[in-house]
Amino acid sequence: MVRNPDIASKPARPRSLQPLIWIVIVCLAPLVLATLAYYVPGLGLRPQEATNYGTLVQPQRPVPAPEALGLTTLDGQPFDLRGLAGKWVLATADQGACPESCVTKLFILRNSHASQGKNVERLTRVWFVTDAAPIPQQILDAYKGTVIVRADPARLAAFLAPGGGDAAALAAPMWIIDPLGNLMLQFPADADPVSVRKDISKLIYNSRIG
Repeated sequence: MVRNPDIASKPARPRSLQPLIWIVIVCLAPLVLATLAYYVPGLGLRPQEATNYGTLVQPQRPVPAPEALGLTTLDGQPFDLRGLAGKWVLATADQGACPESCVTKLFILRNSHASQGKNVERLTRVWFVTDAAPIPQQILDAYKGTVIVRADPARLAAFLAPGGGDAAALAAPMWIIDPLGNLMLQFPADADPVSVRKDISKLIYNSRIG
């Protein structure tokens, strides 16, 4: 076979650097974008920070042993709050007579619970009754499904509202206890029902526990 001298003498064409340049650009792009997002927030590259309507309990407080809380059921039997581990607990505390403010809290928690759709079984509700007053039958009927237990306000406040120390400190907020048994979120006395429901929905949706 005779080789063409023109082909043999023709110099090899240099390889293009363009693929290598694109590889470098692709590798550096995430680093460049992350740097811009951090130092130039005005570009809108930084993801929005998560926001909670409720106030995070810092540090989170684990549910105490039953002898520390001294909770009892309405028929006087000891109640261990740790037995609800594995569920998100929506809790509030108030007098047995349940004034209007108490009814409002129970209503918010019941509706927030009921609105969770397929996740409704992942939650339960607890009402800590802070005195020995009888509970109106109308309230018992309206809030069936709520776990109702009596509590000594001073001992309960040591867990839910340290520094408050009495029933008044317990009457305002609502709380969430996570499935691991940690008090982790508190809602204000004048809580917006829609915002409470949204907070709970976010917790349930994003959680892999409970």
